[in-house]
Amino acid sequence: MFSLTRADGHLLSTDPARLDLERVHRWLSTDAYWALGRDRETVARAFAGSLPFGVYRPGDGRRVAVARAVTDGATFAWLCDVYVDRSARGNGLGGWLAGTVRDHLAELGVRRILLATNDAHEVYARVGFTPLDTPERWMHLDRRPAVTPVTGKEQDGS
Repeated sequence: MFSLTRADGHLLSTDPARLDLERVHRWLSTDAYWALGRDRETVARAFAGSLPFGVYRPGDGRRVAVARAVTDGATFAWLCDVYVDRSARGNGLGGWLAGTVRDHLAELGVRRILLATNDAHEVYARVGFTPLDTPERWMHLDRRPAVTPVTGKEQDGS
């Protein structure tokens, strides 16, 4: 397990035993545009199959941010489910979390990290992420149902 303490006392840890999956599920399923409506079992399975990163507040140790890396631990990672609690936003935790994940993965030898974002490009750019320079090389298969952003409900396709 890996841990690092920021100058202001926030602790980052990859210890899965510290995960508060109820809290993480609530954040993602109700407030993260990419995971609205995601059920708790899916959140649990996703984090169990990933390298989790949690940020904990100084003093009471309450989790204030989370991310996970889907990785082989050697060459590639996908950084996802990056979330900072609304009460903790605005003091650089998101950038610190992303940069620390980047650095930790580099120590493992991971040389390529992908992520997707609709609204945090500046946060990730500050820690070195850039748009794909050759999007014509990349492909994906997306079988997720269309979801209405406001309600988190699946659309019926009509």
